[in-house]
Amino acid sequence: MAGPGLLFTGAAIGTSHLVQSTRAGAMFGAALIVVIVLANLLKYPAFRFGVDFAHARRQSLLTGYRELGLWALALFLVAVIPLVPIVWAALAAATAGIMSAVFGPILPVPVLGALILVAASLLLLLGGYRVLDRVNAVMLAFLVISTLITTAMVLPRVEWGTVADFTWTRETAALLFIVALAGFMPNPMDVAVPLSLWKVEADRTLPSEAHPHIDEARQSFRWPFIMTSFMAVCFCIMGAGVMHAQDISPVSDAPGFAGQLVNLYREALGDGAAVLAAIAALSVMATTVIAAVDAYCRTLPAAIAAWQHRGDEIGTRRAYMLSCFALVGLAILALFTLMSEFTVFLDFVTSATFVVAPLLAFLNYLVVTRCDLPDEARPSSIVRIWALVAITVMAALAAMFFVLTFG
Repeated sequence: MAGPGLLFTGAAIGTSHLVQSTRAGAMFGAALIVVIVLANLLKYPAFRFGVDFAHARRQSLLTGYRELGLWALALFLVAVIPLVPIVWAALAAATAGIMSAVFGPILPVPVLGALILVAASLLLLLGGYRVLDRVNAVMLAFLVISTLITTAMVLPRVEWGTVADFTWTRETAALLFIVALAGFMPNPMDVAVPLSLWKVEADRTLPSEAHPHIDEARQSFRWPFIMTSFMAVCFCIMGAGVMHAQDISPVSDAPGFAGQLVNLYREALGDGAAVLAAIAALSVMATTVIAAVDAYCRTLPAAIAAWQHRGDEIGTRRAYMLSCFALVGLAILALFTLMSEFTVFLDFVTSATFVVAPLLAFLNYLVVTRCDLPDEARPSSIVRIWALVAITVMAALAAMFFVLTFG
Protein backbone atom coordinates (compact mmCIF):
# COMPACT_ATOMS: atom_id res chain seq x y z
CA MET A 1 0.00 0.00 0.00
CA ALA A 2 1.20 3.53 -0.79
CA GLY A 3 0.06 4.92 2.54
CA PRO A 4 -1.22 8.25 3.93
CA GLY A 5 1.87 10.21 2.85
CA LEU A 6 1.21 9.56 -0.83
CA LEU A 7 -2.53 10.11 -0.36
CA PHE A 8 -1.57 13.53 1.02
CA THR A 9 0.49 14.09 -2.14
CA GLY A 10 -2.40 13.00 -4.35
CA ALA A 11 -4.71 15.46 -2.59
CA ALA A 12 -2.10 18.23 -2.74
CA ILE A 13 -0.99 18.22 -6.36
CA GLY A 14 -4.14 19.74 -7.79
CA THR A 15 -5.33 23.32 -8.07
CA SER A 16 -2.47 24.50 -5.86
CA HIS A 17 0.06 23.13 -8.34
CA LEU A 18 -1.58 22.92 -11.75
CA VAL A 19 -3.52 26.20 -11.56
CA GLN A 20 -1.99 28.42 -8.87
CA SER A 21 1.69 27.44 -9.28
CA THR A 22 1.37 27.61 -13.07
CA ARG A 23 -0.30 31.03 -12.78
CA ALA A 24 2.51 32.16 -10.47
CA GLY A 25 5.06 31.21 -13.12
CA ALA A 26 2.98 32.75 -15.90
CA MET A 27 2.58 36.09 -14.14
CA PHE A 28 5.89 36.46 -12.32
CA GLY A 29 8.33 34.08 -14.00
CA ALA A 30 10.57 32.34 -11.46
CA ALA A 31 10.13 35.11 -8.87
CA LEU A 32 7.62 33.23 -6.70
CA ILE A 33 9.55 29.96 -6.46
CA VAL A 34 10.92 31.13 -3.11
CA VAL A 35 7.37 31.93 -1.94
CA ILE A 36 6.21 28.43 -2.89
CA VAL A 37 9.10 26.83 -0.98
CA LEU A 38 8.47 29.01 2.09
CA ALA A 39 4.74 28.22 2.07
CA ASN A 40 5.54 24.50 2.16
CA LEU A 41 8.08 24.97 4.95
CA LEU A 42 5.65 27.01 7.04
CA LYS A 43 2.92 24.39 6.86
CA TYR A 44 5.03 21.26 7.35
CA PRO A 45 5.00 21.11 11.20
CA ALA A 46 1.20 21.36 11.46
CA PHE A 47 0.74 18.55 8.92
CA ARG A 48 3.35 16.36 10.62
CA PHE A 49 1.59 16.79 13.94
CA GLY A 50 -1.39 14.99 12.40
CA VAL A 51 0.83 12.00 11.62
CA ASP A 52 2.44 12.12 15.09
CA PHE A 53 -0.86 12.13 16.97
CA ALA A 54 -2.47 9.45 14.80
CA HIS A 55 0.59 7.21 15.09
CA ALA A 56 0.85 7.50 18.87
CA ARG A 57 -2.84 7.39 19.77
CA ARG A 58 -4.28 5.52 16.75
CA GLN A 59 -6.90 8.26 16.69
CA SER A 60 -7.25 11.31 14.48
CA LEU A 61 -6.64 14.95 15.31
CA LEU A 62 -10.39 15.30 15.83
CA THR A 63 -10.05 13.35 19.08
CA GLY A 64 -7.25 15.71 20.06
CA TYR A 65 -9.46 18.71 19.36
CA ARG A 66 -12.21 17.17 21.49
CA GLU A 67 -9.76 16.67 24.35
CA LEU A 68 -8.77 20.34 24.16
CA GLY A 69 -12.44 21.19 24.54
CA LEU A 70 -15.62 21.38 22.48
CA TRP A 71 -14.57 24.90 21.47
CA ALA A 72 -11.63 23.49 19.46
CA LEU A 73 -13.74 20.94 17.60
CA ALA A 74 -16.44 23.56 16.99
CA LEU A 75 -13.83 25.98 15.62
CA PHE A 76 -12.63 23.35 13.17
CA LEU A 77 -16.14 22.53 11.99
CA VAL A 78 -17.18 26.17 11.57
CA ALA A 79 -13.94 27.15 9.81
CA VAL A 80 -13.69 24.16 7.46
CA ILE A 81 -16.91 22.28 6.68
CA PRO A 82 -18.75 25.20 4.97
CA LEU A 83 -15.83 25.53 2.53
CA VAL A 84 -15.72 21.84 1.57
CA PRO A 85 -18.43 21.86 -1.15
CA ILE A 86 -16.92 25.05 -2.62
CA VAL A 87 -13.46 23.48 -2.70
CA TRP A 88 -14.88 20.38 -4.39
CA ALA A 89 -16.64 22.57 -6.94
CA ALA A 90 -13.34 24.32 -7.75
CA LEU A 91 -11.54 20.98 -8.14
CA ALA A 92 -14.29 19.52 -10.33
CA ALA A 93 -14.39 22.64 -12.52
CA ALA A 94 -10.62 22.53 -13.03
CA THR A 95 -10.78 18.85 -13.95
CA ALA A 96 -13.70 19.44 -16.31
CA GLY A 97 -11.79 22.30 -17.91
CA ILE A 98 -8.78 20.10 -18.60
CA MET A 99 -10.95 17.32 -20.04
CA SER A 100 -12.65 19.87 -22.29
CA ALA A 101 -9.27 21.15 -23.45
CA VAL A 102 -7.95 17.66 -24.19
CA PHE A 103 -11.05 15.96 -25.63
CA GLY A 104 -13.05 18.97 -26.82
CA PRO A 105 -16.19 20.57 -25.32
CA ILE A 106 -18.05 17.34 -24.60
CA LEU A 107 -20.44 18.91 -22.07
CA PRO A 108 -20.77 22.24 -20.26
CA VAL A 109 -18.23 22.57 -17.44
CA PRO A 110 -20.81 22.42 -14.58
CA VAL A 111 -22.39 19.25 -16.02
CA LEU A 112 -19.03 17.57 -16.64
CA GLY A 113 -17.79 18.64 -13.20
CA ALA A 114 -20.88 17.14 -11.58
CA LEU A 115 -20.31 13.85 -13.42
CA ILE A 116 -16.67 13.83 -12.25
CA LEU A 117 -17.75 14.23 -8.62
CA VAL A 118 -20.35 11.49 -8.96
CA ALA A 119 -17.81 9.14 -10.58
CA ALA A 120 -15.25 9.79 -7.83
CA SER A 121 -17.91 9.14 -5.18
CA LEU A 122 -19.01 5.87 -6.76
CA LEU A 123 -15.40 4.68 -7.04
CA LEU A 124 -14.87 5.32 -3.34
CA LEU A 125 -18.20 3.90 -2.22
CA LEU A 126 -17.59 0.68 -4.17
CA GLY A 127 -13.89 0.27 -3.42
CA GLY A 128 -13.16 2.08 -0.17
CA TYR A 129 -9.72 2.95 1.15
CA ARG A 130 -7.91 0.13 -0.66
CA VAL A 131 -9.05 1.31 -4.09
CA LEU A 132 -8.26 4.91 -3.17
CA ASP A 133 -4.75 3.89 -2.18
CA ARG A 134 -4.08 1.89 -5.36
CA VAL A 135 -5.61 4.38 -7.81
CA ASN A 136 -3.69 7.20 -6.17
CA ALA A 137 -0.37 5.32 -6.47
CA VAL A 138 -0.89 4.61 -10.20
CA MET A 139 -2.00 8.14 -11.04
CA LEU A 140 0.90 9.65 -9.10
CA ALA A 141 3.35 7.57 -11.12
CA PHE A 142 1.97 9.08 -14.36
CA LEU A 143 1.98 12.50 -12.78
CA VAL A 144 5.57 12.52 -11.54
CA ILE A 145 7.07 11.06 -14.73
CA SER A 146 5.17 13.33 -17.13
CA THR A 147 5.74 16.44 -15.00
CA LEU A 148 9.49 15.86 -14.69
CA ILE A 149 9.89 15.27 -18.43
CA THR A 150 7.82 18.35 -19.32
CA THR A 151 9.70 20.51 -16.81
CA ALA A 152 13.04 19.42 -18.24
CA MET A 153 11.85 20.41 -21.71
CA VAL A 154 10.81 23.85 -20.46
CA LEU A 155 13.94 24.70 -18.44
CA PRO A 156 15.87 26.39 -21.30
CA ARG A 157 12.97 28.79 -21.88
CA VAL A 158 12.78 30.15 -18.31
CA GLU A 159 13.99 33.69 -17.66
CA TRP A 160 15.96 32.85 -14.52
CA GLY A 161 16.79 36.50 -13.85
CA THR A 162 13.21 36.89 -12.59
CA VAL A 163 14.19 34.96 -9.45
CA ALA A 164 15.78 38.16 -8.13
CA ASP A 165 12.84 40.38 -9.18
CA PHE A 166 11.04 41.59 -6.05
CA THR A 167 8.95 44.35 -7.62
CA TRP A 168 5.87 42.25 -6.87
CA THR A 169 6.28 43.09 -3.16
CA ARG A 170 5.04 46.63 -3.94
CA GLU A 171 1.92 45.51 -5.80
CA THR A 172 -1.30 44.97 -3.84
CA ALA A 173 -2.72 42.57 -6.44
CA ALA A 174 0.46 40.48 -6.30
CA LEU A 175 0.38 40.28 -2.49
CA LEU A 176 -3.25 39.18 -2.55
CA PHE A 177 -2.39 36.54 -5.14
CA ILE A 178 0.38 35.24 -2.86
CA VAL A 179 -2.17 34.71 -0.08
CA ALA A 180 -4.33 32.80 -2.57
CA LEU A 181 -1.28 30.81 -3.74
CA ALA A 182 -0.32 29.89 -0.17
CA GLY A 183 -3.87 28.90 0.77
CA PHE A 184 -3.71 25.56 -1.06
CA MET A 185 0.09 25.19 -0.96
CA PRO A 186 0.69 22.29 -0.73
CA ASN A 187 -2.73 21.56 0.81
CA PRO A 188 -5.26 23.52 2.85
CA MET A 189 -4.26 23.30 6.51
CA ASP A 190 -7.39 21.35 7.42
CA VAL A 191 -6.09 18.39 5.37
CA ALA A 192 -4.02 17.55 8.46
CA VAL A 193 -7.24 16.01 9.82
CA PRO A 194 -7.95 13.60 6.93
CA LEU A 195 -4.20 12.87 6.86
CA SER A 196 -4.51 11.65 10.45
CA LEU A 197 -7.63 9.65 9.54
CA TRP A 198 -5.80 8.02 6.61
CA LYS A 199 -2.97 7.17 9.00
CA VAL A 200 -5.42 5.55 11.44
CA GLU A 201 -7.04 3.59 8.60
CA ALA A 202 -3.67 2.44 7.23
CA ASP A 203 -2.47 1.32 10.68
CA ARG A 204 -5.65 -0.68 11.24
CA THR A 205 -4.66 -2.96 8.36
CA LEU A 206 -1.28 -3.77 9.95
CA PRO A 207 -0.65 -6.53 12.49
CA SER A 208 0.25 -5.09 15.88
CA GLU A 209 3.86 -6.29 15.62
CA ALA A 210 4.26 -4.42 12.29
CA HIS A 211 3.34 -1.03 13.75
CA PRO A 212 6.25 1.23 12.73
CA HIS A 213 8.32 3.37 15.07
CA ILE A 214 7.44 7.06 15.26
CA ASP A 215 10.60 7.97 13.32
CA GLU A 216 9.59 5.62 10.49
CA ALA A 217 6.09 7.12 10.43
CA ARG A 218 7.53 10.62 10.21
CA GLN A 219 9.91 9.62 7.44
CA SER A 220 7.09 7.98 5.46
CA PHE A 221 5.37 11.37 5.45
CA ARG A 222 8.48 13.55 5.05
CA TRP A 223 9.54 12.20 1.66
CA PRO A 224 6.11 12.48 0.00
CA PHE A 225 5.89 16.01 1.41
CA ILE A 226 9.25 16.91 -0.15
CA MET A 227 8.10 15.42 -3.46
CA THR A 228 4.88 17.44 -3.24
CA SER A 229 6.85 20.65 -2.69
CA PHE A 230 9.20 19.85 -5.57
CA MET A 231 6.26 19.25 -7.91
CA ALA A 232 4.90 22.69 -7.01
CA VAL A 233 8.20 24.25 -8.09
CA CYS A 234 8.04 22.21 -11.34
CA PHE A 235 4.62 23.61 -12.24
CA CYS A 236 5.82 27.15 -11.50
CA ILE A 237 8.76 26.54 -13.85
CA MET A 238 6.37 25.20 -16.49
CA GLY A 239 4.27 28.37 -16.26
CA ALA A 240 7.37 30.55 -16.37
CA GLY A 241 8.89 28.75 -19.34
CA VAL A 242 5.76 28.51 -21.47
CA MET A 243 3.44 31.41 -20.59
CA HIS A 244 5.65 34.07 -19.00
CA ALA A 245 8.28 33.64 -21.70
CA GLN A 246 5.64 34.61 -24.28
CA ASP A 247 4.06 37.33 -22.11
CA ILE A 248 0.68 35.58 -22.09
CA SER A 249 -1.76 36.18 -19.22
CA PRO A 250 -3.87 33.28 -17.92
CA VAL A 251 -7.58 33.50 -18.77
CA SER A 252 -10.17 33.33 -16.01
CA ASP A 253 -12.42 30.37 -16.94
CA ALA A 254 -11.53 26.73 -16.26
CA PRO A 255 -11.68 25.28 -19.79
CA GLY A 256 -10.08 28.41 -21.21
CA PHE A 257 -7.12 28.22 -18.83
CA ALA A 258 -6.64 24.50 -19.41
CA GLY A 259 -6.91 24.85 -23.18
CA GLN A 260 -4.55 27.80 -23.11
CA LEU A 261 -1.96 25.80 -21.19
CA VAL A 262 -2.09 22.70 -23.41
CA ASN A 263 -2.11 24.73 -26.64
CA LEU A 264 0.83 26.82 -25.53
CA TYR A 265 2.85 23.68 -24.89
CA ARG A 266 1.89 22.42 -28.34
CA GLU A 267 2.94 25.69 -30.01
CA ALA A 268 6.14 26.11 -28.03
CA LEU A 269 7.43 22.57 -27.68
CA GLY A 270 5.45 20.41 -30.09
CA ASP A 271 2.70 17.79 -29.87
CA GLY A 272 4.78 15.49 -27.65
CA ALA A 273 5.09 18.10 -24.90
CA ALA A 274 1.40 18.96 -25.22
CA VAL A 275 0.47 15.29 -24.70
CA LEU A 276 2.75 15.08 -21.66
CA ALA A 277 1.29 18.29 -20.24
CA ALA A 278 -2.23 16.96 -20.76
CA ILE A 279 -1.38 13.64 -19.08
CA ALA A 280 0.19 15.47 -16.16
CA ALA A 281 -2.80 17.78 -15.81
CA LEU A 282 -5.39 15.00 -15.92
CA SER A 283 -3.37 12.87 -13.50
CA VAL A 284 -3.06 15.85 -11.15
CA MET A 285 -6.75 16.60 -11.02
CA ALA A 286 -7.97 12.99 -10.98
CA THR A 287 -5.90 12.15 -7.91
CA THR A 288 -6.91 15.39 -6.20
CA VAL A 289 -10.65 15.00 -6.75
CA ILE A 290 -10.71 11.38 -5.56
CA ALA A 291 -8.54 12.08 -2.51
CA ALA A 292 -10.48 15.23 -1.60
CA VAL A 293 -13.85 13.48 -1.78
CA ASP A 294 -12.61 10.65 0.44
CA ALA A 295 -10.92 13.09 2.85
CA TYR A 296 -14.03 14.99 3.82
CA CYS A 297 -16.47 12.06 3.58
CA ARG A 298 -14.30 10.57 6.34
CA THR A 299 -13.87 13.80 8.25
CA LEU A 300 -17.53 14.76 8.73
CA PRO A 301 -18.74 11.51 10.37
CA ALA A 302 -15.48 11.30 12.36
CA ALA A 303 -16.07 14.84 13.65
CA ILE A 304 -19.61 13.90 14.70
CA ALA A 305 -18.26 10.80 16.47
CA ALA A 306 -15.65 12.91 18.28
CA TRP A 307 -18.29 15.46 19.29
CA GLN A 308 -20.43 12.67 20.75
CA HIS A 309 -17.38 11.18 22.48
CA ARG A 310 -17.77 7.87 20.64
CA GLY A 311 -14.67 5.72 20.58
CA ASP A 312 -14.74 4.62 16.93
CA GLU A 313 -13.84 7.52 14.64
CA ILE A 314 -13.80 5.47 11.46
CA GLY A 315 -17.57 5.44 11.42
CA THR A 316 -19.94 3.27 9.44
CA ARG A 317 -20.28 2.84 5.69
CA ARG A 318 -23.73 4.42 5.99
CA ALA A 319 -22.29 7.57 7.63
CA TYR A 320 -19.63 7.80 4.92
CA MET A 321 -22.27 7.42 2.20
CA LEU A 322 -24.60 10.05 3.72
CA SER A 323 -21.72 12.51 4.05
CA CYS A 324 -20.78 11.83 0.44
CA PHE A 325 -24.32 12.45 -0.85
CA ALA A 326 -24.74 15.65 1.17
CA LEU A 327 -21.38 17.21 0.31
CA VAL A 328 -21.43 16.19 -3.36
CA GLY A 329 -24.94 17.62 -3.68
CA LEU A 330 -23.81 20.97 -2.26
CA ALA A 331 -20.70 20.93 -4.47
CA ILE A 332 -22.83 20.36 -7.58
CA LEU A 333 -25.03 23.29 -6.53
CA ALA A 334 -21.89 25.45 -6.24
CA LEU A 335 -20.77 24.29 -9.71
CA PHE A 336 -23.95 25.63 -11.29
CA THR A 337 -24.02 28.91 -9.37
CA LEU A 338 -20.44 30.06 -8.67
CA MET A 339 -18.29 29.12 -11.66
CA SER A 340 -18.67 32.10 -14.01
CA GLU A 341 -15.23 33.53 -13.18
CA PHE A 342 -13.11 30.49 -12.32
CA THR A 343 -9.80 32.07 -11.28
CA VAL A 344 -11.58 34.80 -9.28
CA PHE A 345 -13.62 32.13 -7.53
CA LEU A 346 -10.53 30.00 -6.97
CA ASP A 347 -8.62 32.92 -5.46
CA PHE A 348 -11.52 33.48 -3.05
CA VAL A 349 -11.56 29.83 -1.96
CA THR A 350 -7.79 29.55 -1.55
CA SER A 351 -7.58 32.89 0.28
CA ALA A 352 -10.33 31.81 2.68
CA THR A 353 -8.49 28.59 3.47
CA PHE A 354 -5.28 30.53 4.14
CA VAL A 355 -7.02 32.97 6.50
CA VAL A 356 -8.08 30.06 8.75
CA ALA A 357 -4.72 28.27 8.40
CA PRO A 358 -3.01 29.87 11.46
CA LEU A 359 -5.97 28.93 13.67
CA LEU A 360 -5.85 25.30 12.57
CA ALA A 361 -2.05 25.18 12.83
CA PHE A 362 -2.33 26.48 16.39
CA LEU A 363 -4.91 23.81 17.24
CA ASN A 364 -2.56 21.11 15.94
CA TYR A 365 0.27 22.57 18.01
CA LEU A 366 -1.91 22.47 21.14
CA VAL A 367 -2.89 18.86 20.45
CA VAL A 368 0.70 17.57 20.37
CA THR A 369 1.84 19.69 23.31
CA ARG A 370 -1.15 19.39 25.68
CA CYS A 371 -2.93 16.12 24.95
CA ASP A 372 -1.85 12.77 26.37
CA LEU A 373 1.04 11.50 24.23
CA PRO A 374 4.24 9.55 24.82
CA ASP A 375 7.32 11.78 24.94
CA GLU A 376 8.68 10.39 21.66
CA ALA A 377 5.58 11.64 19.83
CA ARG A 378 5.91 15.20 21.14
CA PRO A 379 7.76 17.73 18.98
CA SER A 380 11.35 18.64 19.81
CA SER A 381 12.23 22.18 20.89
CA ILE A 382 13.36 23.01 17.35
CA VAL A 383 10.11 21.78 15.81
CA ARG A 384 8.09 23.70 18.43
CA ILE A 385 9.92 26.91 17.58
CA TRP A 386 9.48 26.16 13.86
CA ALA A 387 5.75 25.66 14.37
CA LEU A 388 5.30 28.83 16.43
CA VAL A 389 7.25 30.94 13.92
CA ALA A 390 5.12 29.46 11.12
CA ILE A 391 1.88 30.24 12.98
CA THR A 392 3.06 33.83 13.59
CA VAL A 393 4.01 34.37 9.94
CA MET A 394 0.73 32.88 8.68
CA ALA A 395 -1.24 35.05 11.10
CA ALA A 396 0.64 38.15 9.91
CA LEU A 397 -0.10 37.27 6.27
CA ALA A 398 -3.77 36.70 7.11
CA ALA A 399 -3.85 40.12 8.81
CA MET A 400 -2.20 41.65 5.73
CA PHE A 401 -4.89 40.08 3.57
CA PHE A 402 -7.64 41.72 5.61
CA VAL A 403 -5.90 45.10 5.59
CA LEU A 404 -5.33 45.04 1.83
CA THR A 405 -8.83 43.77 1.10
CA PHE A 406 -10.91 45.81 3.53
CA GLY A 407 -8.55 48.53 4.75
